[in-house]
Amino acid sequence: MNRLSHIFQRFHSKVDAHRLELSRQDALLQLSLLGLLTGIAAGLVISLFRWIIDQGQLALLPGSDMENYEALSVYWRIAIPAAGGLMIGAIFHLFSGGSNVVGIVHVMERLSYHQGYLTLRATILQFIGAALAIISGHSVGREGPAVHLGAASGSLLGQYLALPNNVIRTLVGCGTAAAISASFNTPLAGVIFALEVIMLDYTLASFTPIILAAVSADAVSIFFFGSESIIQSPAMVLNSLTELSIVLVLGLVIGITSSGFIATLQTTATRFNHLPFWVRTTLAGIIVGICAAPFPEIMGMGYDTMNDALLGKLGLGILLGITLFKLFASATAVGLGIPGGLIGPTLVIGATMGGAVGVIAVNLFPETATNSGFYALLGLGAMMGATLQAPLAALVAMMELTHSPAIILPGMLAIVVANLTTSEVFRQRSIFITLLRARGLDYKNDPVTQALRRQGVATSMERNFTELHSTLDRGSCEEALKDSPNWILIKQEADYKALMPAVDLARHLQESSGEEIDLLQIPATRYEVIAIDLNATLQEARETLDNHQAEALYVHRMNAPAIYKVYGVLTQEQIEAAYRY
Repeated sequence: MNRLSHIFQRFHSKVDAHRLELSRQDALLQLSLLGLLTGIAAGLVISLFRWIIDQGQLALLPGSDMENYEALSVYWRIAIPAAGGLMIGAIFHLFSGGSNVVGIVHVMERLSYHQGYLTLRATILQFIGAALAIISGHSVGREGPAVHLGAASGSLLGQYLALPNNVIRTLVGCGTAAAISASFNTPLAGVIFALEVIMLDYTLASFTPIILAAVSADAVSIFFFGSESIIQSPAMVLNSLTELSIVLVLGLVIGITSSGFIATLQTTATRFNHLPFWVRTTLAGIIVGICAAPFPEIMGMGYDTMNDALLGKLGLGILLGITLFKLFASATAVGLGIPGGLIGPTLVIGATMGGAVGVIAVNLFPETATNSGFYALLGLGAMMGATLQAPLAALVAMMELTHSPAIILPGMLAIVVANLTTSEVFRQRSIFITLLRARGLDYKNDPVTQALRRQGVATSMERNFTELHSTLDRGSCEEALKDSPNWILIKQEADYKALMPAVDLARHLQESSGEEIDLLQIPATRYEVIAIDLNATLQEARETLDNHQAEALYVHRMNAPAIYKVYGVLTQEQIEAAYRY
């Protein structure tokens, strides 16, 4: 028994050592391995998600096309989304526990307020709810749900291994990159999206594991679905520099469209929030059905419609109609609570609006303008960049989807103009930030917070300390000081009461001859202490001090039921040193 206990203690010590190592910003090798595992896990989950959607659409819709909603009669175009919305509302009402928000907004909320801890229940609800929404024809995408599923793969892995919170945050970023990579076969765009939209953090420690996650998830996706791009378009190049004037106008139009999309979604999310969830989701289904009556192309993810616009198969009236009805249907669906994504709809809306601008340009300036599909492609990227406020991710996605570096010059202009129009002219924020604010939340991301989030408390805590009871004799004090501790953690009964510099006790022993010492009464500097978990980040440490008006922390972890081990102590000055120097 003693031998087994010794083996267990050694194993536990090694695990603790690895966890302490991961608290550092530069634990690159371990983080990279975890990023690789997250990418594989996320790739498998998202591949299953895609397969279920494909099979559901094939089983529900006439013909052999997965998005053949156009073949449905008007009655079924209304009935199927309404029934889907009612089913989603019922499932969430029964199993959500009162929390009905999922998707990218939920991931950002958990990162900002809960250190990236995502729950298994919300993940399962996201999986089932999004699959039902897309199969039943709601005008939403699979990418937002995929981001939730990917981020949860990383978060749940980190929680299962009891990793520090700064590592769990990085694994959420890994899962996000894996999701975009596996959804579009665009690993680089996945990396940029994770860093630009979700993490808002460009450091080597986060970049490398996120790249590995994106690559491994893409490999899993290619294994199951092949490497074919969701975009089918001919090679597209700029005819001449004079055509940039048309691209500039396109950017302005897309910026206006993006602003309208964000405003519509914000209005819907705030004005109808008082309704029961099942009423909102059913209402969303009815609205989608009504919009689909004249334009069935708006139903589902709409990739077939997007490709028709890119190939120049749609006329001006159809393009404008799809843009208007898809914008309204998608904004109201997500605003009313349908657990689907926004990235897919922005791509379709951008492609059809860009295609409409292209048709007009080709008719007005036939010698200057390229084919309408060229502008549909630029509109696709510009709409994504402006709506998500992620210009670099949008540009990289365009390049990866088309395998055409020639799209970079006009794409940069279109995306930047659209972004500026949305953010500066119409004062709209990212659609995800807008949804967070509609819920009374915000996304904290100042430089100090970023620096503190990257580091666990184990990186800055002082380990050279000793624990002493508040009342003890001179001999015990002298014995404790033989190991030259820097700090003394004072314990009274079962609680820790204060933190004191060991030098103050040494000075008192020199100046006083008393045998009985009360560490809470002798002349000394004492800090009021409060506990914090070993997995916490320095950001959590700072917030704990502020919220409890304490002056120092003792860092502990429960190693057995109701048994805690103290690993170190941490003062306000040590936290500040982590980002000042």
